[in-house]
Amino acid sequence: GDLRSVLITSVLNLERLEVDLFRCAGRHHWVPATQRLFGGQIVGQALVAAAHAVSRDEQVHSLHCYFVRAGDPKVPVLYEVERTRTGKSFSVRSVKAIQHGKPIFTCQASFQLSQASPVQHQFTMPAVPPPEELLTQEELIQKFLQNPNLAERYRKHLTKIQAEDVPIDIKPVNPPDIFSSEPQEPKQLFWVRARGYIGETDMKVHCCVAAYISDYAFLGTALLPHRQYRIKFMVSLDHSMWFHAPFRADHWMLYECESPWAGGCRGLVQGRLWRRDGVLAVTCAQEGVIRVQQTPNQSKL
Repeated sequence: GDLRSVLITSVLNLERLEVDLFRCAGRHHWVPATQRLFGGQIVGQALVAAAHAVSRDEQVHSLHCYFVRAGDPKVPVLYEVERTRTGKSFSVRSVKAIQHGKPIFTCQASFQLSQASPVQHQFTMPAVPPPEELLTQEELIQKFLQNPNLAERYRKHLTKIQAEDVPIDIKPVNPPDIFSSEPQEPKQLFWVRARGYIGETDMKVHCCVAAYISDYAFLGTALLPHRQYRIKFMVSLDHSMWFHAPFRADHWMLYECESPWAGGCRGLVQGRLWRRDGVLAVTCAQEGVIRVQQTPNQSKL
């Protein structure tokens, strides 16, 4: 459509206060039920700040982040950029996000001037139905809500999710059965894109939007084998991304997520964002804290 994505007009829009000092200018938009700032928003905004400190010809190829304190959605976030290194091919920018006078997040992003190389390979994209054949997350929730046997507390929970204004379009490939507590393989696939129009622009803009998208429902992959437990606390510890090929964040991309390990109240997840033509565009990794109640969940019916 021609409606500009709120991720561009508001969420990832920063106000420059000084040469390398920025403040989030737009409203925080969607805030998770935890009432902490959404991690993807902080990562995306930090990358926006870092991108302001490099030349237009340099493109981000990787970023590595740590979440050190909970983000407060009631106050603005300041982003302080340090120009760590500017080289002939690669430049590194360090970003610190600050609230209440303390860092809540640190990030290092590396940018590269375009360079050709004969050394190229990638994995093969999973074979899945195209997004046109799948239901959106909202349509799936509506189907669940039509079940007359759905317990009231789960009905309230789904209605609350349905009312959330998340600026991402999502179409799960194999949506989990919400009425079952049976363990599942720690893998999930869904088509994702920014809600609204972004268009042809500097690739760094699409990378910032992908950073926002990449954190949504990512850590939840580690919970799929443990669905009998109720979550007490779940929060990201770190987040890394590697950007491989140009893409449009407002076009459908397949997000392939898997969790190779969980233990010690932590879970590790890995993800790959594929373009529709089978090109691997982005690779992600994250570790998070996962604490659950020891008493298994009761049936949802």
